[in-house]
Amino acid sequence: MPSSALTRELKALLVSELNLSGRDPESIEDDAPLFGEGGLGLDSLDALQIAMLVEERFGVRVPEGDEARPIFRSVGALAEFVERSKTS
Repeated sequence: MPSSALTRELKALLVSELNLSGRDPESIEDDAPLFGEGGLGLDSLDALQIAMLVEERFGVRVPEGDEARPIFRSVGALAEFVERSKTS
């Protein structure tokens, strides 16, 4: 399970870097979908930006294509990926 500090940092990054104006990082649920209905409503360009942010900020390589889908399911999934990648 990822640390709450990492999850909070990812939420703050998403809000600031993806210009989610009016969105409070604390209001984003850990398991809310990043894409599509009921979540943040991000798109494929946002996914590329998130991948670049994570690679730059945390020094982990984010896979492309279908391999990345589960990683971008939610903030929680993204945090789990970052934590696993940093320890391996």
